[in-house]
Amino acid sequence: MKRQFVFFAMMIFAVMVFAQGVYTKPCTDKALEKKAVKWVNSGKWRNGFKMATPHESVNVVEFYTQYKKNPEQWKAMFKWLSTRDLLTIEKGKYTIEGTKLIASVEDSENGDLSERKSESHYKHIDFQFVVKGTERFGIIDHETSKPNSQYRPDVIHYEYDNNKTLFYDSTPDKFFIFFPDDWHIAKINTDLTDQKIRVIVVKLDYIK
Repeated sequence: MKRQFVFFAMMIFAVMVFAQGVYTKPCTDKALEKKAVKWVNSGKWRNGFKMATPHESVNVVEFYTQYKKNPEQWKAMFKWLSTRDLLTIEKGKYTIEGTKLIASVEDSENGDLSERKSESHYKHIDFQFVVKGTERFGIIDHETSKPNSQYRPDVIHYEYDNNKTLFYDSTPDKFFIFFPDDWHIAKINTDLTDQKIRVIVVKLDYIK
């Protein structure tokens, strides 16, 4: 079963990078990619957090290398997530102990794709964990997208092709991580009747 998951994760990563366009930062180092997948599957990053696993779209090489460059912020975030009742905690912004990280607890609602902006961040990583409901994310293709706004700390928006966009639904058993090369759209309507969600958002530092 574990081997099947490793193979599946590596295939998803390859498809996102090469098959339909460019959707994330590519990796040509197969040894590093294999090491990253093994590390993610090992759960060494969890620090007590057992509620969810990374969605298959997460760039595992970026996750692995960014964690290794700044492990304390990741450990602190996962510890915070594992020691809070995320369903009952009051909505709002919380400082994660020992860091400058802010965890935003948001009670929100999905909306029509036409009303949602695509975005990416140069200096930060978007960690998004839906703890109630279902949120749809879009990941846009680099080759057919172009900026349609000025960069302002720390976000830029894009024009993109809907037909080249990959859509994924986020449920409470998975979390998403959007690195600077993951140009994304959040809070898109799903096929469900209920569009209300509770999501935890943490912006982590991206280390070049």
